[in-house]
Amino acid sequence: MRIALAALSFSALSLCPVAGLAQEGDAEAGATVFKKCATCHVIDKDQNKVGPSLQGVIGRTAGTHADFKYSQAMIDAGKGGLVWDDATLAEYLRNPRAKVKGTKMVFPGLKKDEEIANVIAYLKQHPK
Repeated sequence: MRIALAALSFSALSLCPVAGLAQEGDAEAGATVFKKCATCHVIDKDQNKVGPSLQGVIGRTAGTHADFKYSQAMIDAGKGGLVWDDATLAEYLRNPRAKVKGTKMVFPGLKKDEEIANVIAYLKQHPK
């Protein structure tokens, strides 16, 4: 019984795309991490800068924010079903060019699971 339970637990963990992000992030700490993003993105209003507004990004199909000129790679990712949720954002924030090959975003990514979880928690506080 214990072996079966352990195997089931291991299987569930292996399905999680970013195992370190199982915990909820700290939105306040995420606001600090977001400063790395604020050069190109706005979160508190629906305004594009160098990058698209991230207000309401959770649940948004990639490459679809109005009046922003996305790379063809990002548009194609959205058409292929990429929707921004915790898991897809975590993958993208860790390594944008690996998640969406051909993205215009030059940011190299966040390397710490805690920073990624925190910035996602912060993004969740800014629905549209």
